[in-house]
Amino acid sequence: MRLMFYCQHILGIGHLIRSMEIVKGLMPNFQICFINGGEVIQEFPWPTGLEVIHLPPIKTDSEFQSLQIPPEFESVEAVFESRKQQLLQTFDRFQPDVLMIELFPFGRRRFSPELIPLVEAAKTAGTKVVCSLRDIVVTKQDQLQHEAKICRLINQYFDLVLVHGDPQFMPLERSFTRVADLDCPVHYTGYVVQEDAALKQYPTPVMNTAPYYTPVFANSHPLILTSVGGGRFGHELLESVAAASADLLDRIPHHILMFTGPFCPEPVFQQMQSIAATSPNLTVERYTPDLLHYMRQADLSISMAGYNTTMNVLTTGVRSMLLPFTGNDDQEQTIRSQRLAELGVVHLISPEELQSDRMADRMIQCLQQTPTVRQFDLQGVEKTAQLVTALVKQPIPV
Repeated sequence: MRLMFYCQHILGIGHLIRSMEIVKGLMPNFQICFINGGEVIQEFPWPTGLEVIHLPPIKTDSEFQSLQIPPEFESVEAVFESRKQQLLQTFDRFQPDVLMIELFPFGRRRFSPELIPLVEAAKTAGTKVVCSLRDIVVTKQDQLQHEAKICRLINQYFDLVLVHGDPQFMPLERSFTRVADLDCPVHYTGYVVQEDAALKQYPTPVMNTAPYYTPVFANSHPLILTSVGGGRFGHELLESVAAASADLLDRIPHHILMFTGPFCPEPVFQQMQSIAATSPNLTVERYTPDLLHYMRQADLSISMAGYNTTMNVLTTGVRSMLLPFTGNDDQEQTIRSQRLAELGVVHLISPEELQSDRMADRMIQCLQQTPTVRQFDLQGVEKTAQLVTALVKQPIPV
């Protein structure tokens, strides 16, 4: 069986990481062609045996105001035309039994010029079309019109919607009210969680000057892990923790390990490295393909509140402080992290707590607390593989 998987990350790397975990779960049953529409991460650990097609990359700024395209293209329309032709040629060559599209049409509708021709080709060829969707849909100001368009596109082109969440914790209706109006089956898979890459001997983490480097810490030191996903935003959190490191130096035994993200602007990365050069309790690196490995070792995780980082928190049970991303009035991270805070699983970072003295105090308080453990459905990879395989072999009942 053959499966073509389309993923477009435009700001962070969460969509890519979640999609890749799903793909790894599908590989035992499918020959897979993975389409990456976002910026290439040079150190990303692509699985052996996976065909990867990199489209001319498209990204956006933190406010989602404009699409940024490669310099060789004169316009957004030109890059979409090029990408559309590459997608259709790949589809014709690969002839997949299943086409999985991450997020669209619940999001990424700006990519309709390339995706509508692709799903039309799939329907013509008799290829099953599946939407891979996280637990929370981004809401819009014109929500009624937004949901109507989603229903029209799902009902016209899609055979299955897979929601990578737990309805007992976060039902899709929380952010999309017209689930009952979707004609195709909608199945919850449970949350998609990452494998510990260290167990598979993946290299970790990636430095700016050397290929790979593994920090070494004294066992008696509580480890405080700080991360901001892809690194295009969250710089205020990095600056806050770096400043707090000076306040913490003589107050508690600890070491702070900070990952700025592969897309962190060079001036921000150099600023953090400069602070670390004079701070014996702070290590700053750009990227690791296995944040989960370090989170298992950490006594406290301080991060943005993206899907994958939050799943790592739930998987490890680590003490956690989360700062939700709110750019472009995006409420996805706020909704999920507020629910977890209500359950006592995480602590939300308020803007006032970004002041270095307040941050240092809060870090000490969190280190002294016992993490609250809750049970969630974390079988997203396994259940996704079962549902997609069943879709090809026999129809899935509504």
